[in-house]
Amino acid sequence: MDISKIRNFCIIAHIDHGKSTLADRFLEFASGKKLKMGQERVLDTLDIEQERGITIKMQSARLNWDGYILNLIDTPGHVDFSFEVSRSVVASEGALLLVDAKQGIQAQTITNAKLAQKYGLEIIPVISKIDIEGVDIERRKKEMQAMLGFKLGDIFLASGKTGQGAKELLDAITTFVPSPEARSTKELQALVFDSFYDEHKGIILLLRVFGGSITKGQKLFVSGRPFVAGEVGYITPAFIPQQVLGAGEVGYVETGVKDVHYISVGETVTESPDTKPIYSYQKPVPRIFASVFPIESSEYVQLEKSIDKLTLSDPSLSIVPQRSEFLGTGFRIGFLGLLHMDVFQERLEREFNSALIVTSPSVKYKAYTNTGEVFNIETPSDFPDPANIKYFEEPFVDMEILTPVEYMSAIMDLCQNCRAEYIETQMGENLYELDFIELTYKMPLAEVVSGFFDKLKSVSRGFASMDYSGEFYRKVQLSKVSILVKQNEVHALSFISVSDRARTKAVSLLSILKDTIPRHQFEIPLQAAIGGTIIARETVQAFRKDVLHKLHASDPGRRMKLLENQKKGKARMKEVGNVNIPQEAFLAVLKS
Repeated sequence: MDISKIRNFCIIAHIDHGKSTLADRFLEFASGKKLKMGQERVLDTLDIEQERGITIKMQSARLNWDGYILNLIDTPGHVDFSFEVSRSVVASEGALLLVDAKQGIQAQTITNAKLAQKYGLEIIPVISKIDIEGVDIERRKKEMQAMLGFKLGDIFLASGKTGQGAKELLDAITTFVPSPEARSTKELQALVFDSFYDEHKGIILLLRVFGGSITKGQKLFVSGRPFVAGEVGYITPAFIPQQVLGAGEVGYVETGVKDVHYISVGETVTESPDTKPIYSYQKPVPRIFASVFPIESSEYVQLEKSIDKLTLSDPSLSIVPQRSEFLGTGFRIGFLGLLHMDVFQERLEREFNSALIVTSPSVKYKAYTNTGEVFNIETPSDFPDPANIKYFEEPFVDMEILTPVEYMSAIMDLCQNCRAEYIETQMGENLYELDFIELTYKMPLAEVVSGFFDKLKSVSRGFASMDYSGEFYRKVQLSKVSILVKQNEVHALSFISVSDRARTKAVSLLSILKDTIPRHQFEIPLQAAIGGTIIARETVQAFRKDVLHKLHASDPGRRMKLLENQKKGKARMKEVGNVNIPQEAFLAVLKS
């Protein structure tokens, strides 16, 4: 294959700006065949992607266009999947940057554009969804000119729905995106940008070959670990076997390796164990943590295998076994964000038929002891004796919010309620005098994962967007709130909170428990405590058995004796009775 005729490009944009639909039109025009009915968003291969209309996993496809080979990599748009975007950017020389004609530039659009610029990609700006009635194309062009630095004449117009402008974009890719020739090497170096597991073929690698070639039966190494290449080929998106994958090409290699921990995304495939990797991939650091338990304890081994297979294509997860008194054996898992966690849970349930309990997300705090030691706190059981702690720290992130001016006041109130520190407001000429502003805050990560995105969309009627990055720590007053049911602590319900908000959260949680724990033959006190101090209480009232229903009303002596015996019996039950806390109670608390 002539390397000068290869073009590797990705499509990047904010979520729901038309990436996958435009990719469908590329596939149609390149193949000369109309997609069959029900085949919309072909590169969204997961059921959850089709249902939600979002891209979660990066996908690649090889297109033949006017004598050129175009390797397309479709990427997610949500901030939680930015690691997927970074891998596609590294494997490409060019990028289509899409902006929805109706929604305009979003915070994640700016982040993706900066990422592509960082890696030196040739960026082709595109306004998508131009078929929507009433959109202001000229306004969008001015936005892209002022905020992203593009010239008005360089901006393309397209519609993935109608196909308008798609052929012009394919021509532009062949013209403006450089060939991979300049980045090619003499020795074999291939970057693993994705992988997945097949029951019969083992791990299948998706990779970009930077130098050399790969053939079936060739002995290869990945980070010094050997394997033998099975079938090799490229994706159209069907898997097409080939004799060889050469420099500049994007394709797949079957490894036959059944150990899901053997190869990781981001590693370099070579012919020698001593060859240096192409890039030093930095594995993303999880930002939120949640515990995952099988509803049936007998399903633990199956859950472990399922998680291992998902981890193969999602190396951003961190997983540690965990044991809970009430929920059994499970795993403590670190995620990049709430959507990442939600998608992970749904994929486990759909693809592996796992019935799960997932706890509410938390963040990683730090504790500094009086003796100078530092350790992390991820769960309430990790919380130390405050007498031995000098101070605590919690994670903060840099938050950028892009919003129309009319929602500025409501958003600033929301950020203040979320304990965020205001940094600056950019407006006027910097935002092209189009009534947009950009707010910058430093915000506690715990507030971000507590539904901040949904609250932001609510107060801005869906017009504001956000992006956050970085992570640093600041001092904070923390408390562990122990939840007591009949004077016994339920560790699975205890939580860590900023001290001045601990009581409010405790009152809310106890109210939920009161409504979900069934009544018993004895009274059940529900309490929240910090140390030895009770800060909130609710009571699940006891059933009262009618011991007088057979008694004649004119026998007061017998009446008093029966009531006294019932009182003594309830006292004994209160001492020895066990409280039945159903799973529905845990689930109700977690959902809150």
